[in-house]
Amino acid sequence: MKLNKESRVTVVVGGARGIGYAAARLLADEGAKIVLVDLDEARVQQSAHTLATETGIEAIGLRADITSMEDVQAMTDKVVARFGRIDALINSAAVLDDKLFLDSRPADWQRMINVCLYGPMNCLHVILPLMTKQGYGRVVCMASDSARLGQARLSYYAAAKAAVTALVKSIAQEVGANGVTLNIVSPGATNTELRQEREESMRKQMGEEKYARRVQAVLKMYPMRRVGEPDDVGAMVAFLASERAAWMTGQIVSVNGGFAMP
Repeated sequence: MKLNKESRVTVVVGGARGIGYAAARLLADEGAKIVLVDLDEARVQQSAHTLATETGIEAIGLRADITSMEDVQAMTDKVVARFGRIDALINSAAVLDDKLFLDSRPADWQRMINVCLYGPMNCLHVILPLMTKQGYGRVVCMASDSARLGQARLSYYAAAKAAVTALVKSIAQEVGANGVTLNIVSPGATNTELRQEREESMRKQMGEEKYARRVQAVLKMYPMRRVGEPDDVGAMVAFLASERAAWMTGQIVSVNGGFAMP
């Protein structure tokens, strides 16, 4: 059973890997046309090529720095010139730090806010007018359960993601009458490349024995005794970006293996 009635054009920001790519793959399997957007041009082009080859759908990769409104506008213009419309927007671009707040600096906060808050804001400000004009749109933004509960060493990441949830809920109230929905997916720890890079850095800092104890402590926080995989979260993202989620808007959906049960 297809999630969409017809082929939809879906823009996946941060879609070259991780949860974004997993969601793109699931939507491609349902027949969606996919635009992967990433800062790494070589990686996003390769990911789009792989997606098109393996699924047979039309997929392209575009480089854009979402902290730049000019880049986002140029990317959007290219998508519209190619496909004529944008039906769904998935915001999954992110950066991570592993620092105690008192060890961080304003430059760290600014980088986080630029990517994790201003990036989605730029994309929404440019793309939402297209959706409201056509009377249809699906927007899914990624948050984090650290934003809902707080988490040591992720303070300003959690703060940026909390701001995204407030942004999405507010905009959802403004554009719902235009047939546009906006929702949040809030993952727990997920085995993405970004997390793997952070974990490897921590392993080197902590040493093997201390890091192994940390891994076991993390797993004990999850009733299912494992962290998530990109497909675990991507499935919910794909659902919210589809026709099936027509009456869901302004919601935060945790996909977290039971880490938090608010």
